[in-house]
Amino acid sequence: MNAREIVSGVSALGAQDFDRRLFDELIPLPDGTSYNAYLVRGNDKVALIDTVDPHKTGVLMAQLESLSHLDFLIIQHVEQDHSGSAPMVLARYPNATIITTPKAKPMIVDHLHIDPQRIRTVENGQILSLGGRTLEFIHAPWVHWPETMLTYLKEDRILFTCDFLGSHLATTELYGREKERVYEAAKRYYAEIMMPFRAMIKGHLETLACYKIQIIAPSHGPLYDDAAFILDAYKHWVSDPPANLVVLPYVSMHGSTQAMVDHLISALTDRGVRVEPFNMTVTDLGRLATTLVDAATVIFATPTLLVGAHPTIVSSAYLINALRPKLRHASVIGSYGWAGKAAEQITELIKNVKVEWFDPVMVRGLPGRATFEALDRLAEVVATEHQNLEDEPG
Repeated sequence: MNAREIVSGVSALGAQDFDRRLFDELIPLPDGTSYNAYLVRGNDKVALIDTVDPHKTGVLMAQLESLSHLDFLIIQHVEQDHSGSAPMVLARYPNATIITTPKAKPMIVDHLHIDPQRIRTVENGQILSLGGRTLEFIHAPWVHWPETMLTYLKEDRILFTCDFLGSHLATTELYGREKERVYEAAKRYYAEIMMPFRAMIKGHLETLACYKIQIIAPSHGPLYDDAAFILDAYKHWVSDPPANLVVLPYVSMHGSTQAMVDHLISALTDRGVRVEPFNMTVTDLGRLATTLVDAATVIFATPTLLVGAHPTIVSSAYLINALRPKLRHASVIGSYGWAGKAAEQITELIKNVKVEWFDPVMVRGLPGRATFEALDRLAEVVATEHQNLEDEPG
């Protein structure tokens, strides 16, 4: 795609990647993604904010074809989908200087083998005048790397946010007009990438409340000309109490655990609790992560394999431990053949998530009346605890 004007003198560059289906060899991309860069022209100086993934370098270089001079390349985040084309940009513009954070400088040298003499660091709140346009740099560590910063264009009230507030969504639209689709893509992106840093993000949102923002320009997905749309969504995901929702990752080898899952879903539903079950043999991990954003409780359902939990359930527990959602409660249900330590193993795997553990329900062989009654008691405890969520302030 060609460069597109945001306001006079400020253009959106970069590439749409409609065909990419996996990010970091882990994250599913059902809607592809984009790598956004931005060109800001002042009366005296010109700055390029971020670049693109190396396999889309040709697109960016074609967009820069008519640009005879570049003064600054602003690298807000060193990860290669943003900075990977920097060496090619610097080769075309030998007088350009990289602007970045002090933490990013050695990372740029290590990751991209760029001469450190071409890198200038800026402190939090430092400004750079382009002549008639002023860029302010806002350090934003842990969204989602330690060296990240945002860039605020004061005169036009545009906030360039790099990964923060973005979405993996390839689209020909410059702005996110399909609000429902953009919301779900942004929520999925938050869940997969930003959720582990929820406490830090809350602080960054408080910092941004001091700025007048007209347009938010992330480095993935469409722009927002309604800044409140994405800022309010993040405030909800980060700070609001969890919902009356149970996430239920499960797998069953011979039907015993499946029977327990089916009974528990009915028992919870009868008590007014919403349940989202995920068969871990076929689950899109992005959907699981997205659902965890709002969940109050997770219940793992697993058969026993070689004394421990099934590997797919182990992987779901590992993921939840890494993502650190705002869960309040957890439990384990399942079956075993002769003995097992599945419940104890799962408990150990999610120590990063501070939850109250309900008593596990484990059965040897097929579940019977006593097991189903135990599942009913678990459902009752969950429903009671979830009722208390309604009294928490939002």
